[in-house]
Amino acid sequence: MKVVLASSNPGKLAEFDALLRGSGIMLVAQSSLGIGDAEETGLSFVENALLKARHAARASGLPALADDSGLCVDALGGAPGTHSARYAGRHGDSAANIARLLDALRDVPHAGRGAQFVCVLALVRHADDPLPLLGEGRWNGRILDAPRGVHGFGYDPVFLDSALDCSAAELDEALKNRISHRARALTALRAQWPPHSTP
Repeated sequence: MKVVLASSNPGKLAEFDALLRGSGIMLVAQSSLGIGDAEETGLSFVENALLKARHAARASGLPALADDSGLCVDALGGAPGTHSARYAGRHGDSAANIARLLDALRDVPHAGRGAQFVCVLALVRHADDPLPLLGEGRWNGRILDAPRGVHGFGYDPVFLDSALDCSAAELDEALKNRISHRARALTALRAQWPPHSTP
């Protein structure tokens, strides 16, 4: 089945391609269809995922899968949260986002740096799908003092999986794709597969 991925983030596309390998779902990036990003006006990950999925489905005429995800830091009251990609002001500037995050946490001791990556996936069969599938995944850890590792994208270099004592950017793709928030959200989504047959 061909599904448009409602994202222009090449890191997310690569991660979803790996996660969906062998599933029978062929992802097409919305950017390859000339579809721009939806405006993220929702107040939650769920609202933004649905906005993005419906936008991509409407523009493409295809079923659409959207992800809204972010980093929620305990000491910052859950920030950057839904504003993770534009935490430093400019959308997608990972280095600036990390710098702002580390600056905000500079006086916070290690024990107070708890955080979690949150991902909500929304799959719609068409733009007005009344029964979208939703899956949520969370990955608990803490924020490091400085970036570590070369893999991944976004906040991966400063997010420590405490059980493994590795940053998300130090994990190989296969391991990350088993334990990440996206992997967990996809597992929750696939548990509902196939989607309802009612339009």
